Amino acid sequence: MHKVTLLPGDGVGPEIAEATRKCVEATGVKIEWDVQECGIEVIEAKGGVPASVLESIRANRVALKAPITTPIGKGFRSVNVYLRQELGLYACVRPCKTYKGVRTFFDACNVDLVIVRENTEDLYAGVEFKAGEHVTEQLIGQINAAASGKKITTDPKSTGISIKPMSVEGTTRIADYAFKYAVENKRKSITSISKANIMKFTDGLWYDVTRAVANAYHAKHEWADLAKNVPASAAANAGKLDAGSITYMERLIDNMCMQLVQKPEQYDVLVMGNLYGDILSDLCAGLVGGLGVAPGANIGADGAIFEATHGSAPKYKGQNKVNPTALILSAKLMLEHLGEASAAAKLEQAVADIIAEGKDVTYDMKANRNDPTAVGTQQMAEAICLRIKQL
Repeated sequence: MHKVTLLPGDGVGPEIAEATRKCVEATGVKIEWDVQECGIEVIEAKGGVPASVLESIRANRVALKAPITTPIGKGFRSVNVYLRQELGLYACVRPCKTYKGVRTFFDACNVDLVIVRENTEDLYAGVEFKAGEHVTEQLIGQINAAASGKKITTDPKSTGISIKPMSVEGTTRIADYAFKYAVENKRKSITSISKANIMKFTDGLWYDVTRAVANAYHAKHEWADLAKNVPASAAANAGKLDAGSITYMERLIDNMCMQLVQKPEQYDVLVMGNLYGDILSDLCAGLVGGLGVAPGANIGADGAIFEATHGSAPKYKGQNKVNPTALILSAKLMLEHLGEASAAAKLEQAVADIIAEGKDVTYDMKANRNDPTAVGTQQMAEAICLRIKQL
């Protein structure tokens, strides 16, 4: 029996959460669901994420999360970012895989990519200073006084500031995770993505560290022999697994976007910082048919949250209309994390079969989105459940 925190979210979240729960239970894996309400209405009423949510996830160490609405430009900060930072979920893993029957311009490529995104640092650390405030004006003055080269030349009274922290420790940790993932899942290559030609002291550090971790995996001897330009304090987390034939590559973020559109089949595991990971995970989801089929996982040393990568789509709330595939595939990742590999494989195969057949699928997966034969959220889940029992 596994105990799992379930966050139904808001908007269409409760509907796809219920559909996903049915599919997980159809695999035969015994789950005790600890349901915690954490939708926008609850957060606004409580003034933030209820303490019980964090307590539940910390106790169970695994959570399945449906989408939660985040207001744009106002209100509370992203619940996703908050949970990742509070729980130390430093690795965001987003597989993007072609499934037969999903409409995409890249059918012939057989895309099978995995985004590994650093979750806790970079511009998403949330260290920002608002334009027009005295503290911001003071900070700009201090930065310009300390800068030996490029200075901030815009009007300090009307300039906002965001801080981009990137550490050796954080970069080492995510690079090591990416290599462990590649080794354990028999992947062929890892591509480290940055913009080091422009941001030399943050993105430049990223390349220095990921290159050193790659060397440690390939050479299987001590970090200090390899990474002479990287602080030795990072050595403790360097991987020592045999990387075998895994190829390490580096790409600048803008070039990587072009490469993915032109030849996505040439790439495998992609590791990058927080902002680039947010952008590329949506791009890669677009390669395989959109966010409706894109699962996600956020992994830390003491817990993990599995979630769909799309939003809460409040305009479809209560209509039994939206595609539940992304959250169901996220549950597949959850089952793998729980050590239920056989059940996870059966769940993914059932999803793939139903999509390939194209009969019991939601409107967005039909060739014509107005096709009257499209089924609802729960009906698609029920078809997947039936297929699981047939496998």
